[in-house]
Amino acid sequence: MGNHISLLLVVIPLIAAPIVAVLPRGGRLPWLTTLIITFICAFLASSQLWMVLNDGVISYELGGWAPPWGIEYRIDAVNAFVALIVAAIAAITLPYALLSAEKEIPQHQIPLFYSAFLLCLTGLLGITQTGDLFNVFVFLEISSLSSYALISLGRNRQALTSAYQYLIMGTIGATFFLIGVGLIYSQTGTLNMQDLAKLLPQLSQLKTVHTGFAFIMIGIALKLAMYPLHLWLPNAYTYAPSVVTVFLAATATKVAIYIMLRVLFTIFPDDFLLATPTYDIFILSGMAAIIFASIYAIYQSNIKKLLAYSSVAQIGYIALGIGFASSKGVTAALIHLFNHALMKAALFMAVGAIIYRIGSCNMKNIDGLGKQMPWTFGAIVIAGLSLIGVPGTAGFISKWYLVTAALEQQAWISVVVILFGSLLAVIYIGKIIEALYFKPVTDSNQSAQEAPLLLLVPLWVLVCANIYFGLDTSLTVGVAEKAADVLGVVDIGIMNK
Repeated sequence: MGNHISLLLVVIPLIAAPIVAVLPRGGRLPWLTTLIITFICAFLASSQLWMVLNDGVISYELGGWAPPWGIEYRIDAVNAFVALIVAAIAAITLPYALLSAEKEIPQHQIPLFYSAFLLCLTGLLGITQTGDLFNVFVFLEISSLSSYALISLGRNRQALTSAYQYLIMGTIGATFFLIGVGLIYSQTGTLNMQDLAKLLPQLSQLKTVHTGFAFIMIGIALKLAMYPLHLWLPNAYTYAPSVVTVFLAATATKVAIYIMLRVLFTIFPDDFLLATPTYDIFILSGMAAIIFASIYAIYQSNIKKLLAYSSVAQIGYIALGIGFASSKGVTAALIHLFNHALMKAALFMAVGAIIYRIGSCNMKNIDGLGKQMPWTFGAIVIAGLSLIGVPGTAGFISKWYLVTAALEQQAWISVVVILFGSLLAVIYIGKIIEALYFKPVTDSNQSAQEAPLLLLVPLWVLVCANIYFGLDTSLTVGVAEKAADVLGVVDIGIMNK
């Protein structure tokens, strides 16, 4: 069965999605079915990562057709790591989804919600498994289309406009990506990533290849919400149902980062990238995101939008690590990819618990609520400290490795920006803590109670993970270092100095 894990990770949620859609709408059978599927996927993803770390790369030939003629699923430490993040977050999110979805999504749409959730999971896992560039586009569209539907399920009518805005930007990004893939295919005659890696060094001077690369990068950057192509993200995260925000914030942009890493370090040769301003753009975009998105977050009155802008800033940290073009930089990016999924999922879960109790997450409506909801407040404090990068939390490990990568290249401005971004995070996380605990409780919140256990348990699983991975880095750092080695990162940034 081990040889088929990569295929099962895609097929199982894909088959389950239409089944869940037609299950009875009155009970909780759609939720239970989806819960079982996500736990199966999490088990398969963890098994797959263990197999890759112990036995090496897994190559699965679909239909018995040998690559590059047939479609290949090729799993190494990089995509096995990202697949585990996606599947684990889905499994942790589903127990939380039961009450949260019932509170925020119309009852008759709940089976459709779980069906779309499984389709989104299928698309995200499919991207991590495939070794074929066109299949990346196919799975990207599956995850994107289901994401638009999930966002639109919010009770607020602004959810529809946010989903529409995301649809427009996502369609533009997908079109750019597909055009780029078509241009590359026209010169190479192949879509297999490993085959492209062998052919492109001889074709890197062609203008068509340069144009295709530019289209692919812009398309992924739009999907990734890379600054300044991030405009769809704040509203999408703000007005989507809380459980949707949790899942997408922790997984969707992480998978887009994986695609970016795969294109940069597996498909295109180093000398080609050195002849372009690609890495400089990543560094400039990363620094701009850290500063400007964090400042935008400070001035938000809606906690979900505040955290959404914070996500743009955190993507900036990852972009900065990629821009260093060194093994330490990419290792830092991969570590933060994992750690940010933990901290941001925890924060959005805590905000969802607040919405569950008082129906709002505006700053003016949460005064004094921390005393009424101490466990939720404690989760926000610990996850917020991780986001800031306080020692003893997962966020500290990310920023430590990022600063180390910057110092390795004597990128002093980047070091200052990283530290300044942490100070800005203190301000916007401090705003939430001040409102929740240091302001007098409002009359409307006097009767508010702590969130139900079904919301608190998955929330605190993530909170404890933020602490655990801040103390034991054997998994995150070990796998990230091996993944950077698998990608073939050869310290281009240092060589180019």
